[in-house]
Amino acid sequence: MSTSYGKNINITVYGGSHDDEIGVVATGLPRDFRFDAEELYAFMKRRAPGQNAFSTKRREPDIPVFVSGVDSDNTLNGDTFKAVIKNTNQRSSDYNNLSFVPRPSHADFAARMKYGEAVDLRGGGHFSGRLTAPLCIVGGICLQYLKSRGIRVAAHLYSVGGIHDDHFDLAGVTDKEFDLLASRHEFPVLNEDAGEQMKKAIEAAGSEGDSVGGVVECAVIGLPAGLGEHMFDGMENRISSIIFGIPAVKGIEFGNGFECASLKGSENNDAFATDGKCIFTKTNNCGGILGGMTNGMPLVFRAAMKPTPSIYKEQDSVDMVSMTPVKLSIKGRHDPCVVVRAVPVFEAAAAIAVCDILSDSKDKI
Repeated sequence: MSTSYGKNINITVYGGSHDDEIGVVATGLPRDFRFDAEELYAFMKRRAPGQNAFSTKRREPDIPVFVSGVDSDNTLNGDTFKAVIKNTNQRSSDYNNLSFVPRPSHADFAARMKYGEAVDLRGGGHFSGRLTAPLCIVGGICLQYLKSRGIRVAAHLYSVGGIHDDHFDLAGVTDKEFDLLASRHEFPVLNEDAGEQMKKAIEAAGSEGDSVGGVVECAVIGLPAGLGEHMFDGMENRISSIIFGIPAVKGIEFGNGFECASLKGSENNDAFATDGKCIFTKTNNCGGILGGMTNGMPLVFRAAMKPTPSIYKEQDSVDMVSMTPVKLSIKGRHDPCVVVRAVPVFEAAAAIAVCDILSDSKDKI
């Protein structure tokens, strides 16, 4: 299985949803950087299950245990970094009837075709969103490192079930919006009224045994111009690669994204301006990236996530042994909307990608 990411900072995620542990191994993290463990634990808690009414009832503390690469004072020492999270609240019996009955819109069928009958699909196995927890360990450290260099990353619920939050000002997103979102980390929105409508949509879907999807918007501010490469190794490429490693992601756009296809060049182009000291653009339809390289403006992207495929409504499937149609009723504990807990995962993924790309530059981390 391909479970690694990165050129300079390389991470490998391992384990399955119902294994004894999941974890991450990484090389290339910034040596001698001392991170705040309590800040990391608080970040991990944002993604952890069972924190509120909008997430699965499975409860996991998600406290990482550092095996190597970290000194006793939480300083990265340059050795291979390894951290593990113990799974403590699995309920594998919920999946006994699914051994040969693939769940619609899950990886079950494709994974069995690729890996055979031995593949572990309990709770989604290695294909589960549970594997974003170890990703957040490295990402949480990268977020702290970037902040120490004046670079900040933040994300919010851009939409849930068709209900939209206010969007980032592409050309003018600032620390003010980031601080506001930090104060609303349990349900990160810019517009609280929109957030309340989103909550109602999630509750309604959950009460019907159904689910809803949504879009996460993420911004990075403080980036220097000139990071990234053209063609196959650009900022969009490297960010998209790790973002698509988040289960349920189905699409990504940068800046005004697909909207630019309906505009004229005169409407979409970002005119350059100067204050006598710096060059910037009056608008930021490009999302801070030109030719695969940063242009010094805020880097902004949005990613769409499908509705949680594990729903309690009866669905059609097939018994792969008898090759007969069956009705499937999924048990277990599932998020009625995975997008809420995914917000910090997007921040973590973006931070890892940016740190990896910073290592390409002359000003290495």
